[in-house]
Amino acid sequence: MNKPALHDVAEILQILPHRSPFLFVDRVVELRLPDAIAAERELRPDEPFFQGHFPGRPVMPGVLVAEALAQTSGLLVGFGLKEASAPGQNAGPLLFLAGVNMKFPHPAGPGDTLLLKAALTKQFGALYLFDVSAYVQATCIASGTLTLGEANPAPPGAPDPAASTAHRP
Repeated sequence: MNKPALHDVAEILQILPHRSPFLFVDRVVELRLPDAIAAERELRPDEPFFQGHFPGRPVMPGVLVAEALAQTSGLLVGFGLKEASAPGQNAGPLLFLAGVNMKFPHPAGPGDTLLLKAALTKQFGALYLFDVSAYVQATCIASGTLTLGEANPAPPGAPDPAASTAHRP
């Protein structure tokens, strides 16, 4: 399932503030700015969460699948803002997960590669709404919607936060 990377982990680290062991995106494999993104995450057998969830039958916790989808969504916003900004400017505001409505019909485990998809459906003010889904091969393991919000949205009439160097998606 591994597709060629359009953006590798080094480029992802320039956009997301997350670091190991809480970075859940290995590479971006599709990017259609400003609408959609697909990324991958290889689930290695030595992932810390597999040790306790669940011994004897390791499963990636649904909340971490949702976090991987939120990070993928943040990358869509971040790469879009980075493309629109002048060279040397920061990519954009720090984002947080403001809401999630997910279903998890199948589990993912060690050795699986997650295909993480996010499509921006609406932006209003400092909020971004996404349709998201995660797959292992052709099996959907999670789907739903999530909302990302800007951690420090600019008040009306303030300078564009994408021009600030104080925040990152």
